[in-house]
Amino acid sequence: MAGDGRRAPGTSLRAAQDEAGVPPGVWKGRGLAAVGLTAGEVVSERQAELLLGEGRHPFADRIERELLDAGHDPAAARRATVLGRPVEHNKSPKTEKAKERVPWLAMDLVFRPPSTAHIAWALGDDESRRVLELCQDIARDKTLEWFEDAVAQIRWKVGGKQRKPIRDGLIVAVFRHYESRAAESKPLLHDHAVVSIRARRPNETWGNLSADSMLANIVAADTLYTLTFMEEVTARLGWAWEPREVTPGRRPVMEIAGIDRRLIGWQSTRRQQIEDALPVLTARYEERQGHPPGEQAGYQLACQAADQTRPPKRTEPLSLTELRARWRTSAIRAYGACTVLRLAQRARAAAAAIRARVKPAVDVVLAAVDTVAVVYVMRGAFARHHLLAEARRHLAYALRGHPHQPGLDEQIVETVVDDYTRPIGRGRRMTADLRALYPHDTGDQAALRPLTRRTGAPYERARLAADALTARVRAARRAERLNSRARPGTRVVPAGLPGSRPRPFRTGSKTGRLLEPETGVAIDAVERTRRTLEAAAARLRDGIREGAAAHGPRPRPAPAPAPATTTAPPHIEQPATRNPPGPTTGGIA
Repeated sequence: MAGDGRRAPGTSLRAAQDEAGVPPGVWKGRGLAAVGLTAGEVVSERQAELLLGEGRHPFADRIERELLDAGHDPAAARRATVLGRPVEHNKSPKTEKAKERVPWLAMDLVFRPPSTAHIAWALGDDESRRVLELCQDIARDKTLEWFEDAVAQIRWKVGGKQRKPIRDGLIVAVFRHYESRAAESKPLLHDHAVVSIRARRPNETWGNLSADSMLANIVAADTLYTLTFMEEVTARLGWAWEPREVTPGRRPVMEIAGIDRRLIGWQSTRRQQIEDALPVLTARYEERQGHPPGEQAGYQLACQAADQTRPPKRTEPLSLTELRARWRTSAIRAYGACTVLRLAQRARAAAAAIRARVKPAVDVVLAAVDTVAVVYVMRGAFARHHLLAEARRHLAYALRGHPHQPGLDEQIVETVVDDYTRPIGRGRRMTADLRALYPHDTGDQAALRPLTRRTGAPYERARLAADALTARVRAARRAERLNSRARPGTRVVPAGLPGSRPRPFRTGSKTGRLLEPETGVAIDAVERTRRTLEAAAARLRDGIREGAAAHGPRPRPAPAPAPATTTAPPHIEQPATRNPPGPTTGGIA
């Protein structure tokens, strides 16, 4: 609440926020009306202490005083201000589990834009700064709304084994911070959304949110926030986005195109501090365990390195205007005035170049194949929220900031679940259905399975599988186009009834996905035939050119004079032209 800093005893919250250079927190969420709060209202210290610290009504003091004046018992008056189970129950020695003795009353969701957005916000002009802050507000609020509509559930019955949707919505306190914990203060625009664990059940009683449902969808929420932020920045500033590989073989991140990559290193000094401390911790782990750390152990070591290298916050009070002036001076001293002052101009020029070569289009079938391949190779068994997160990553990469149709991410996930997966066990987990992806090729099914082994970079193996499946879909479509062309003396028969909607590569059964055309022509045979015809046509063209060069051009007969008549000349049928073979248009150029 006070900028992650320590405040002296007796200092008011607002004075501590002014000293730390951060704005006061505000309330968000549709659940505010149930406790008498309004969206955008400033979070007072007493309200946060009651709701987020004790699990009580934010106006508990006034309610308790009114009940005492009416003659109610003090214990009953206090109990009337408690939302859900009192925290005293958790602190009781009768509690069986030790983790239940510490009440969990809130969770902190951090909304942080990409690195180049921090740079543009810190070093750009005031108009760009205000627009980026507005984009941050819109993306954060839309993500919180998605949590309320699609994720948030209330625990029900004994032990909280049942889940039901919440009645009103979430109660969230949002605090905005401007800088990181680097040794030298660096720009880091981010919001802390402290979500109260208390929510109302459908019968208007109060209970606890299902924390596991919230935490399981954190990655899907992160991708939705990033996708929305990218779209808002592109719509309001005209900038475009491009992928940046942070670690070779790992998943790239989307950054604003045209911003000098050297500024990312200037801004991300904390990352370098963590990378310098990580080898020492990794060597100690190998000496203690006798083997290098795996993926999960490597993540834990990175968290440990971050904790050990965390410096204290600065102590001198600085406003945002003073911070921006300091950041701009530091960047100009490091990389020159041209790099900093022409930042927005270069971003607009790079956006124009990306719009000229990338067509923002999404093919649902190709997006579904790409999504299921990446998730299957990286996880093996997965749930629906894993597919949703990957579908949103696909949209971010394909659209580069252009808006997507509402519900398109859900449509991609439904296509994956319906066509390319099969359930595992009795739970909600599933895996890729290789018989649907490769209906007749058992060899290709066997070739895809080794990619799921936990060796090497998982995302690199996932991209290999996704590219292979995408190439297969494109080949099937190309073969279907070749076989659907009319030949002399043939009649084209429609594939379905009049008015029916064609669904390529699908039949009524689950195992009939991505089939070759029903004419019985194999895709490989069509590809070989196409290559043979292209080679023959090339040899024919070369022979014609050689003959013309050897014998010279043939004399052409003089054209016959046109008859003096008003009758129109007969229509001459031109030979059909054929487009050069290659990938279908649309998607990523």
